[in-house]
Amino acid sequence: MLVFPDLYAETCPSRKVLDRIGDKWTPLIFGMLENGPRRFSELQRSIGGISQKMLTQTLRGMERDGLIRRTVYPEVPPRVEYQLTPLGETMCEPIKAIFKWTEDHYTEVVAAQMQYDSREA
Repeated sequence: MLVFPDLYAETCPSRKVLDRIGDKWTPLIFGMLENGPRRFSELQRSIGGISQKMLTQTLRGMERDGLIRRTVYPEVPPRVEYQLTPLGETMCEPIKAIFKWTEDHYTEVVAAQMQYDSREA
């Protein structure tokens, strides 16, 4: 039986995919990996405010979802790189569109927040 995804249904598996790509850190990791593989330390240095624990959890989730590939090189010390899979690469354009919208409209959002906050005060 063919089941169509229903993002509004709490138990639909598609909701978990939306949760992954809509979380706080995943879009930023996509942005960092868009131009090629990165090491864990590069990602952590480049993404302000992300803790080691959150980066690890997010990378593991993205790997589980088939969005990134983790490669361990047999060196001393071991070198680990993360890169987008072909599936993960399909998210680059939508993420770039969201980043562009944010850059183009963040001042309007901040102004709206300030106006709202002044009414609530």
